[in-house]
Amino acid sequence: MSRLTHSASGTRARGAVLVAALCALSSLCALSSLCAAARAAEPVMKEQDINEQSVTRALEPAQSGGPDDNIVTRGFVLSNKPPAGAPRPAPAKTPSAQILITFATNSATLTDSAKAALDKVAGALQSEKLAAYRFRVEGHADPRGSADANMKLSEDRAAAVVEYLTQKDGIASERLSSVGKGSADPLNRRNPTAPENRRVTIVTVTD
Repeated sequence: MSRLTHSASGTRARGAVLVAALCALSSLCALSSLCAAARAAEPVMKEQDINEQSVTRALEPAQSGGPDDNIVTRGFVLSNKPPAGAPRPAPAKTPSAQILITFATNSATLTDSAKAALDKVAGALQSEKLAAYRFRVEGHADPRGSADANMKLSEDRAAAVVEYLTQKDGIASERLSSVGKGSADPLNRRNPTAPENRRVTIVTVTD
């Protein structure tokens, strides 16, 4: 009788572990779906819609007092520190601009419309609000072709944007870096060949 009891207890324990694992897996899948949906919802600036104001708004870090800042008023100190045990607020999202810069087919050659758009981007980067920051230019490719070819293409496209901004528009080279993302981070997963998957992302470096 004792052996049967132990066997039943072990079965229940294994069942509980299995249920917990399935619940955790379900939560991860839901989170992954939410993240993918959030990426798909990110607006992409088309070349004809780019202007200095929209780029500045997208790239300017939020201005707010840090958690250690205190406000003194009439003898009282109002602290921005959260109460002990209170959950910390989620970190602010890194400012970035998804820009649909066009290139000649299967190449890293900027089109005339891309150059005109980048001239406006340069104006934003030289503005008072952004002049103190550095930026990372990320190139993206859609999944057509091999992974190696897509990575090389995305690297070349990001480098072409940096080269144009520095040599043509006079942005200091130390303020810009480039990196290729290949086809690993599409904005539109439902339509892999959508133009927004062949984009350039400009990210504000805040660290």
